Amino acid sequence: MAKIAKRVQKSREGIDPAKLYGLTEAVTLVKERATAKFDETIEVAMNLGVDPRHADQMVRGVVNLPNGTGRSVRVAVFARGAKADEAKAAGADVVGAEELVEIVQGGKIDFDRCIATPDMMPLVGRLGKVLGPRGMMPNPKVGTVTMDVTAAVKASKGGAVEFRVEKAGIVHAGIGKASFDAKALEENIRAFADAVIKAKPTGAKGNYVKRVAVSSTMGPGLKVDPATISAA
Repeated sequence: MAKIAKRVQKSREGIDPAKLYGLTEAVTLVKERATAKFDETIEVAMNLGVDPRHADQMVRGVVNLPNGTGRSVRVAVFARGAKADEAKAAGADVVGAEELVEIVQGGKIDFDRCIATPDMMPLVGRLGKVLGPRGMMPNPKVGTVTMDVTAAVKASKGGAVEFRVEKAGIVHAGIGKASFDAKALEENIRAFADAVIKAKPTGAKGNYVKRVAVSSTMGPGLKVDPATISAA
């Protein structure tokens, strides 16, 4: 049996793996145990009662976290002319058209989030095999294919988080940093959970939110009572 590091053992002290914690208590415990030498990301995972293999059970969307994510996001915008100028003025890190498509096709992806104007999609569509697996393909459903590039860039820079359910029915995201105060983390978690709940697909039957867990990058995960994550 592999030996458990002392730091890991210490982080697990006082944690009941079978208990459903209230959100406030869970956030407090996770913050206390985020003792790495860097500012750990606080993550939330939700196990949903859906089978994403069926089109009518896909869960996907975007949420603007009220307190941001705490990380610096590099944004690329595929646009021409006035819209390219607008994207640069809004703070986009990479802006281009055909030349940017060639750069990405060549394997250089120097950005975290991708936005495109509708007229660019015939070109950007060629990048599906490159951007798709990374979850970065522009999509009108999450506001990344739009003529309002200023709003899209500012949302991406300000804390917009995309989510998409995985094969096992799990949707997860980083919702802040351990350095955030507990209230800010709770607000972000509730905003994220609310967006996931509102994105409930028509094909979902029975219990939609089955399990919720909160953790830090290097810390233990805590089970959260789903009833305590409501934004209401």
